[in-house]
Amino acid sequence: MIYDTKGTETKEFDTVTDASSEQLDIFVIGGGINGCGIARDASGRGLSIALAEMNDLASATSSASTKLFHGGLRYLEYFEFRLVREALLERETLLRAMPHISWPMRFVLPMHKDMRFESTTPTSRLLNTVMPWMKGRRPTWLIRFGLFLYDTLGGRQILPGTAKLDLTNTPEGAPLKSKFRLAYEYSDCWIEDARLVALNARDAAQRGARIMTRTKVTAATQQDGIWSVTLDGPDGTQTIQARMLVNAAGPWVGDIIHHKARLNSREDVRLVRGSHIVTKRLFDHDKCYFFQGTDGRIIFAIPYETDYTLIGTTDHEQEDPDQTPICTDAEKDYLCAFASEYFERPVTPDDIIWSYSGVRPLYDDGATSATAATRDYTLKIDQSAGAPVLNIFGGKITTYRRLAEHAMDKIVPLIGGKSAGWTAGVPLPGGDFPVTGVQDQIDALAKDYPFLTDRWAKRLIKAYGTDAKILLGDAQTAADLGRDFGATLTETEVRWLMTHEFAQRAEDVVWRRNKLGLRMTAEQIAALDTWMVAA
Repeated sequence: MIYDTKGTETKEFDTVTDASSEQLDIFVIGGGINGCGIARDASGRGLSIALAEMNDLASATSSASTKLFHGGLRYLEYFEFRLVREALLERETLLRAMPHISWPMRFVLPMHKDMRFESTTPTSRLLNTVMPWMKGRRPTWLIRFGLFLYDTLGGRQILPGTAKLDLTNTPEGAPLKSKFRLAYEYSDCWIEDARLVALNARDAAQRGARIMTRTKVTAATQQDGIWSVTLDGPDGTQTIQARMLVNAAGPWVGDIIHHKARLNSREDVRLVRGSHIVTKRLFDHDKCYFFQGTDGRIIFAIPYETDYTLIGTTDHEQEDPDQTPICTDAEKDYLCAFASEYFERPVTPDDIIWSYSGVRPLYDDGATSATAATRDYTLKIDQSAGAPVLNIFGGKITTYRRLAEHAMDKIVPLIGGKSAGWTAGVPLPGGDFPVTGVQDQIDALAKDYPFLTDRWAKRLIKAYGTDAKILLGDAQTAADLGRDFGATLTETEVRWLMTHEFAQRAEDVVWRRNKLGLRMTAEQIAALDTWMVAA
């Protein structure tokens, strides 16, 4: 499907002739956060862009994250100071640009003498050399020093710093085992990851980019410095010409390099599967937990969708990007057992409501384990075929905007365009209100549309921000919003998602544009899909 600058469907490229008639500046392969972030940045610099995603936007890695804008506290143990600093600086930049889909959260890090390093980390090896009597323990003083760095590297202005927390007789300590008496509390941010991708794509389209979903790149050849990209999508086979390729295919970045574009490159990707479980709500406050394991790994336990708790993640090698990643029974057992080391009431597989898994496309730096592989991004320009290609490896959702800026730093000298970055501080659609104004937006929406329940109004603002009023229009009653698909999802909202956010099937709506699939029945989701296909 192709959308015009207003995000509405167009038949502009129905034929091969139409598709080939214009030479674009950049063709982006991949509709995850890196691809959509680059498309937005590039289109805002006056470059002509097309983007193809073989499935739905954010259908792979970008909807399977732990859903945090965070610096990566544990990455300090790997001496990834550049990555951590950049991510910490970005948290507040991003928070200001999207206060509807991102918000501050406090993280509780309980302390105990049984906590251990993973044996392969540089910090662990260093301490084992100079302080062998520690026997791999993470000492409290070192964690506090790490939190000091975390507070200072990023130049906080909005988020509060680290505080010491007594867990006795407190809401934070209530669900934990009694041996946990002390914790540190620090700040990071939540992000609705798949919505972040959709809004970047929408903003790119509003600035002139062509967004094509369910459109697969089958080949890319170059002649006389121009790429011809062959596509297979809803409108059949098409060919689009562009001066440059951006390979942001995520887990399939290696496939594009070696099989589609047939580049003479030794660069490759390392696939690492991360799995999460969603359980019944395990605690009655809105803070998150950062748990350290006796095996050196860490997991988060995060309040999720009001009634649930999100727990993750794991790190396992994955060989084939085409193999659908799943949270295995062994991973479920591991996450349950890990969380049960902290919670007074054991977490069991019977508590699991839903699970998901994604594959991180990391740069293959030769690390000895999946956990140790760098989470930093690597950008490689390849001109071996003649016309340039930018191959993108790795990256964190927190640093997507900076990755896009660094990508443009490499692209502009090759094909032109405005050199100055522009995305810092520019809100995404619906995010044009202060970080502290979320409740004001909810209250105003509920006042203007009295038929909304409190939870419904909150959900709409935290999905659409100031666009919620545009979506609801002149509705006076719930019935004015058309068919009710369940869980407050209405025909009006679905049409908005199809028109403005590139959704085509029920799964796009209830598992990526929102998480109402947790509250809808299989029959309701099937009915929604039937309606969308016929719409």
